[in-house]
Amino acid sequence: MSAAAPDLAVELCGVHKAFHGKPVLRGVDLAIARGETFTILGGSGSGKSVCLKHVIGLLRPDRGRIAVLGTDVGRLRETEWVAIRRRCGMVFQGAALFDSLSVHENVAYPLRQHQDLPEPRVRARVAECLEAVGLPGVEAMLPAELSGGMRKRVGVARAIALEPELVLYDEPTTGLDPANARRIAELIAELNRRLHVTSVVVTHDLDLCFAVSDRLGLLKGGRIAACGSVDEMRASEHPDVRAFFEGVQDVDDGGEPNGEDLAHGT
Repeated sequence: MSAAAPDLAVELCGVHKAFHGKPVLRGVDLAIARGETFTILGGSGSGKSVCLKHVIGLLRPDRGRIAVLGTDVGRLRETEWVAIRRRCGMVFQGAALFDSLSVHENVAYPLRQHQDLPEPRVRARVAECLEAVGLPGVEAMLPAELSGGMRKRVGVARAIALEPELVLYDEPTTGLDPANARRIAELIAELNRRLHVTSVVVTHDLDLCFAVSDRLGLLKGGRIAACGSVDEMRASEHPDVRAFFEGVQDVDDGGEPNGEDLAHGT
């Protein structure tokens, strides 16, 4: 088994994944450098979120190799994944906040799970994270009291609480109005500049993609069909790229099984 490249934050080599016998990923090859913001684009059901779940270890590949932050994770046991996940932050599609917990308790959750900090330090770190996402002073609120855009920003605050090296964003603007979607894009770009993290963004939102990406890759037919900088991809004559950018791609990725539905067993 080849060693993981130290200059890469994420590396997928020939990754295959099927659900109930239906292939979703058919040999994904992807290399994401440390410090860059990489966006995985694709139509609905193309397997974008499935890719992201492999990076964080929520799914295991049927075949292929995955390295995260210099560690080949293919043979890691679940207990060994804990050390990798401490270095990562995940922003889930629906923010995935705990409804019964206050904003403070939501953001403090990873600190309490992975660090043994005195309560004053926890309070200070929660306040720092909420300040970073533009939500100072909301610690006592419950998720039900927040707007959709605020919930997404609290999700980002929780994701950066452990000062991660790698932040994963799963459809961070889904369900938001244009103004809030723009705020999330600005927040991702600002956090990347300030924290110098590697970011992997999964989306079909072209405005978000163009606003935050150093490079992007188009997932089509279970593989990365094309990859390059924003300018390179916008100038590309690749038919799949042109179809996606012009909004004429099939809703469920050209008839492929819906990867996200299959991953949830639906």
